[in-house]
Amino acid sequence: MPDFAEWMVFLGTAAIFAVTPGPGILYVLARSLRGGRREGVRSVLGNGIGAAAHVVAAALGLSALLATSAVAFTVVKLAGAAYLVFLGLQAIRHRHRDDEASGDAGPAARWARSPLVQGVLTEVLNPKTALYFMALLPHFVHPERAPAPLVFLVLGLIALAMTMLADLLVAVFAGRLGAVLDGNVRRRVRQRVASGATMIGLGGFVALAD
Repeated sequence: MPDFAEWMVFLGTAAIFAVTPGPGILYVLARSLRGGRREGVRSVLGNGIGAAAHVVAAALGLSALLATSAVAFTVVKLAGAAYLVFLGLQAIRHRHRDDEASGDAGPAARWARSPLVQGVLTEVLNPKTALYFMALLPHFVHPERAPAPLVFLVLGLIALAMTMLADLLVAVFAGRLGAVLDGNVRRRVRQRVASGATMIGLGGFVALAD
């Protein structure tokens, strides 16, 4: 496990990453503005589950395969970008609906529209999260002190908890703002279009980012 000085460096680095805008936090922002605090919190939980999968993959050494394969990295990156664009287009398409998860939609459609499910997919299909853990955690792993997979898991979950805390703050404040805008039909429609456009732009950024 890290010593005291390494812990300070690790926690500081993880805190900076937690508040740095990325696909996860911007997705939470868009969903919170569109659907309120409840959808925002569910989005945070989805992001957390998706990021936890990357933590486990890093602990097992699976993330290294993604990091060393340009083809695999590109495929995952483009799939994630396409999914974000899809979500953005759906948000714009359903901008006049009061509750797109109800009505005549079947169980499968409601499941696919769930903020939690979409959050999981958004984060799982974000290869930058895997690279983040692979780039950060090895600096604080000392196999002679503790098993490397265990240290990867502990440090990764701590970093994940800090990120989720930042995401929750975004969900709460954006949810309140969304509730204010929701009282006006015209503003609500504009806000939903803006949220959709944000996700489309984010998808484009992910696709073009190195």
